[in-house]
Amino acid sequence: MTTPYTHEMVIIHRVFRREAAILPRLADAVRTGDTVRAARIADAVREYTGGLHHHHQLEDELIWPKLYQRARLYDDLVERMETQHKLLDGTLTVIGGILPRWEAGAAAHVRAALVEALHDHICVLTEHLDDEEAQILPLIADHLTVDEWDEVGRRGLETIPKSKVMLALGAILEDATPEEQRYFLGKVPAPGRVLWQLVGRRQYRRYVDELRGATS
Repeated sequence: MTTPYTHEMVIIHRVFRREAAILPRLADAVRTGDTVRAARIADAVREYTGGLHHHHQLEDELIWPKLYQRARLYDDLVERMETQHKLLDGTLTVIGGILPRWEAGAAAHVRAALVEALHDHICVLTEHLDDEEAQILPLIADHLTVDEWDEVGRRGLETIPKSKVMLALGAILEDATPEEQRYFLGKVPAPGRVLWQLVGRRQYRRYVDELRGATS
């Protein structure tokens, strides 16, 4: 491969799109006063927001500076990405501020505020991901090397706790096409692929069933 496989980013974005859409439905379904279930969903929200924040940090560190250096005619597009990241950080801050209050009592009005904040986040997220896929991925393909692009993926994997690697892989594979699944599994060392088949697939299914229940 002589140019970065930027479709990889589309597949990762698909995970964020799916989880962002599911989370407000899960929160809205929690019964008033059910603090146990509220805490479980709050944990899932934090997993999502933490993953998205780190994903954007890697772009800020490893992609935007290179595009500023090598694709100067498109500085306005890169600036747009940075602005959208700041807007998304703002939505995550709002969500993070609501979660402890919801966990404390699972009050209906706090749940409503959380669901509204999650929907507001989706609006900003969707615009950003659409813009990035349409306008930035072609610039990455033209101006980053394969090694530079692969570093983004490697750095992302380094932050995933070993206990959650199979869950992360399952999240990527869930909506992937057979071809996309082969690509991602091909990046996993052989022992990891065996572990996915023997343990990881069931582990992920149990996780999804427990978290989503009737909404999956």
